[in-house]
Amino acid sequence: MNPSNENFSFNFLGLENQSPKKSCVWILPVPFEMTVFNLGGTKEGPKAIIEASNNVELFDEDLKKDISKIGIFTLPFLSLTKNSPKEAVLQIQKATEKILENKKFPVILGGEHTLTLGVVLALKKFFKNDFSILQFDAHSDLRNEFEGTKYHHATFARRIVEDLKIKICQVGIRAISKEEFEFIKKEKRVKVFYKRNYDKKEILDFLTKKVYLTIDLDALDPSIMPAVGTPEPEGLFFENVLEIIKEIAKEKEILGFDVVEFSPIPGFFAPNYLAAKLISKILTIVFEKNF
Repeated sequence: MNPSNENFSFNFLGLENQSPKKSCVWILPVPFEMTVFNLGGTKEGPKAIIEASNNVELFDEDLKKDISKIGIFTLPFLSLTKNSPKEAVLQIQKATEKILENKKFPVILGGEHTLTLGVVLALKKFFKNDFSILQFDAHSDLRNEFEGTKYHHATFARRIVEDLKIKICQVGIRAISKEEFEFIKKEKRVKVFYKRNYDKKEILDFLTKKVYLTIDLDALDPSIMPAVGTPEPEGLFFENVLEIIKEIAKEKEILGFDVVEFSPIPGFFAPNYLAAKLISKILTIVFEKNF
């Protein structure tokens, strides 16, 4: 397989002719980028991940499963307004609601982390407050306002916790403002594990029975994932994330997940492949008993 091949399928894992009706999973690419910071380029993330996924083997060597058996349908790229972050969030909400209305498992590819707020708004409509969020991230994203708006990748978690009253467990945090630190101390709906220090039992005990996963790729150590807007040292490794998700899948119902903040580096393919492989592994874990 050649990563420089221009004849990539624009379907995740290169799965052509997937029936939307029969597929369990709907992939929604969202090239959302309202702000440009450090490396920037997160709007190119979904395309790069899908292209790289064409090189991921469909057979999972750990679980001895062929992921194509679950049915994975890739939706068209979501075109978003640039009028305001709030309007874009509402568009993402509507697109996610359509996936949930069709009783499909949503996988959202970003784009910057603001998009998670739109997904959670949709989940709240269907599940009320009967779910919680597991956030893998280097940053808490709990500021009340940033760059003049409350709808920002640095504030999305604050909106979810404070406005929507949804619990969030954050893993991998290693960059935090004083404002966020003070908010965490008094807010019972937030539980934070810093750097590579986490306790799987404490994570499980904090989360509700239904869980949504949001994965900012800067949660990973920059030695394996440099292609993010704001890389931070002392991050998680590939196996750390999968170890936690395996435990979640055993004990909880995973409602869907997003993978965000991927900023591809021209000419450097490895991070693209890692992101695609991570998504493939998570789907295999979630649907292991279904095929």
